[in-house]
Amino acid sequence: MDNTTQDLWQCYQAPLFLLTQALSCDFSFAVITAHNPASKLLSPSQNRLLDRQLLREIELLGSPYRALVGAAPDLSHMEKSWAVFIDRTMALQLGKKFNQYAIYVVEQGDVSLVPCTLAGHDEVCLGKFSDYVQLVYELPDLST
Repeated sequence: MDNTTQDLWQCYQAPLFLLTQALSCDFSFAVITAHNPASKLLSPSQNRLLDRQLLREIELLGSPYRALVGAAPDLSHMEKSWAVFIDRTMALQLGKKFNQYAIYVVEQGDVSLVPCTLAGHDEVCLGKFSDYVQLVYELPDLST
């Protein structure tokens, strides 16, 4: 595994989730994005198109979902994401379909980083989901 991939995996282990309302951890859910597939930085318009495609897929599942932004702790990188109340298997399928290296899975209040298309990595339990959440008045505009 190359250093870039290892660095990304380390970055993924320090997420910040920006939410406009707290999410109940009474139910399992996954945090999935379509932005920047295979960690290739795309333009805002390309990411918006992928996000709309992901949202259509989520709506077809008929499960509850909520918009959020996944970010680096210093907000230097942000990606529109979705908390989707589906099981781990379905979440991994979505992550793979949108060529994501990993997704986050929240079960019994604990968040885990789960590899999708990134070989050579094991799932990492990060601790309490609430420790990685910041409530905001509105989600940041990622159009620039």
